[in-house]
Formats: sequence, C-alpha cells, structure tokens
Amino acid sequence: MNFLKNRTVLGVICIALSLVICFAVTPLFNASKNSTVQIVRIKNDLNIGQEITANDIETVEVGAYNLPSEVLKKSEDVVGKYAAAEMFVGEYVLPAKINETPASENAYLYGLTGEKRAMSITIPSFAGGLSGKLISGDIVSIIAVDYKEQGETVVPEELQYVEVIAVTDKKGNDDETVTVKPDGEEETELPETLTLLVTQEQANILAELEAEGEIHVALVYRGTPENARKFIDAQEELLEGSAEKKENEKENAIQQETPQTPLQSETAEKEHYEDTSESEVTSDVEPV
Repeated sequence: MNFLKNRTVLGVICIALSLVICFAVTPLFNASKNSTVQIVRIKNDLNIGQEITANDIETVEVGAYNLPSEVLKKSEDVVGKYAAAEMFVGEYVLPAKINETPASENAYLYGLTGEKRAMSITIPSFAGGLSGKLISGDIVSIIAVDYKEQGETVVPEELQYVEVIAVTDKKGNDDETVTVKPDGEEETELPETLTLLVTQEQANILAELEAEGEIHVALVYRGTPENARKFIDAQEELLEGSAEKKENEKENAIQQETPQTPLQSETAEKEHYEDTSESEVTSDVEPV
C-alpha cells in the first residue's frame, strides 16, 4: 500500500475518477433527466364515483425524471374506470385513484335492475329513525300515523318488510362515510333520510306518506343476507296477495255497476199491465 502514499499515483487516480464521472456518469444522468415519456393526465375535474371518459383525459409527453413509476401511460387503462378519489385538471392518474367498479357509496344504485326502485324518505325525528342506529341491509317496517286520515296508526300491508340500502345525513354522506374535522376529530352527523329498495306500488304509498302523513321506522331484522331475504320473500307474497285482492274487488265492482237483465216474470207482468191499461182506455170512449 506504499504506492498510495506516492502523490503522483494519487493524482493519477483522481484524474481517472474525474474522467469517468465527466464522460460516463454525467452523460447518463443528463440523459435520464432529459428523457421524456407519454402519460395520461386529467383534463376535466372528476368527482368520486364518476366514470372516466375519453373526454376527461389527455395523453401528454412529460419528463421522465422523478416521475412515479406507477403513473398510468395508456388511455385504455383509464377510460371506462371510475374515480376512487377527487381528481383535478392537470393531475397524473395513479392506479390507486381509479376503480374497476363505482365507488362503494354508490354501488347500491348501480345494482338496480329495473324490477325495484331506490326511494328515499325523510326521517321525521331522532326517535322516528331508530335514534340513528339503522344501517344498510336492515329490514324495517314502516309505521304510518293516521293512515289515510282514518285516525289509525298502522303498518301498511305493503310495507311490512322493506330493505334499507342507505342511511344518509343532511350533507348527502352515507353512514359509511367518516368526516374528519381540521383538528383531526371525527365529525358525527345524524341521519336525515333512509333510502329503501321498493317496488313501484310501495314507492307510491311511501310518496303519499311523505307528503301527507307521519312516518316511523321499526327495525325488524339485522343479520345475514340469507335470512334477510326470507323477509323480502314474505313481503313479495303479501304484495301478490294484495294485488289479487284488489283485482277481485275491481271485478266485483264492475259486476255491480253492470245493469242486470229483467226476469221473465217481471217482463210478463209489465206487458199485462200495459194491456190492461189500453183496454180501460178503450171502454171509456162513447160510441158516436
């Protein structure tokens, strides 16, 4: 190691290292810094759950230096997906910010097939909505106060068992949404509405109650989807029976309104009365 103590040798080594840095490392660094790559960038602001279309993005060429390796570079990897977070104009698209399916808070709306409807009702009071304890998946009964202005509080046959698919506060947040204050504390909002999965007939009754009556909600069942389905099946049977009953009542009403054919005895008696009247009139006339 004595040769390292020689100043001439050390000088040669330093010069060699300098040449390597100048002519090898530095050009590679500059090349990587100046290289560009095409990426996908947001062109229109996007809300959570919004489907991303070709008009919402653009493909641009940017410097590759310091660019996140996971940034998406092909438009086909983005178009047709859903925003998992709010995205703004000029923002790069990362896999963590998009979903294959809509946001979870809107999933129940995308699951509608046309057979049933999603309908929201207002919770009239804290107690009326089970003190804010209801959650999606619950089976509830709708209690109508002074139903159809008859002075009775009843559970309409059509609303014995109804599924809750969302509980929403006055800001439009579902019960799964957690709002955090600037100081880091979680903010709790009381539920304002319930969104129910109903048929058209049930929706009509709920609309009438919302406009004219007072609604209370009673929890019937909370548990596995399999057991919850049993209550829904029972409600569908009640709806079918109610539809048949209404159809029979309609047919009976039509029959009562239809004029009945007079009996033969009544017709004969009427003809006899007319003949007798004519003979009496003829006998009263004096001969000329």
